Amino acid sequence: MEEEKKEKEEKEVKEVKEKDTKEDVIDPKQQELDELNDRYKRVLAEFENFKKRSSKEREVLYNSILSDIVEVFLPIVDNLENAIKAETQDEEYKKGVELVLKQFKDILKAKGVEEISSVGETFDPNLHEAVSSVQDTEKGEKEIVQEYRKGYKIGNRVIRHSMVVVAN
Repeated sequence: MEEEKKEKEEKEVKEVKEKDTKEDVIDPKQQELDELNDRYKRVLAEFENFKKRSSKEREVLYNSILSDIVEVFLPIVDNLENAIKAETQDEEYKKGVELVLKQFKDILKAKGVEEISSVGETFDPNLHEAVSSVQDTEKGEKEIVQEYRKGYKIGNRVIRHSMVVVAN
């Protein structure tokens, strides 16, 4: 009986050793798999961040180029607006100028360019450029009473500030 007990104990010890050996063999492979999986997830996260960052950079660059191009055309829009204000005998000529101005404004609107509202608004140094001020008791504090030149913006980015006269 003692021999059987001894054999049984030896057999159990042998099984435990074999089991530990198997776990040691599996463990490095599992560890390598875990490391590769972790690297894969990190690379994937870095790639997603790169895509987001490059998309934002592309959008900023596009808006910057668009603002530079629009800024060059704004004096033309100003001149067309002044031409409409001028009196003329030829109504067809005036209609032609109005159509060209409307076409310009439609293109600007399609590209996300907006006029900055001024007259009657409160002066905002981020949007307006004050060229003079007047004292008027009927107007509110820092209220814009006249606009010399229209301002334009794309989204939150100002292309050209409005030139305005501010009350009080």
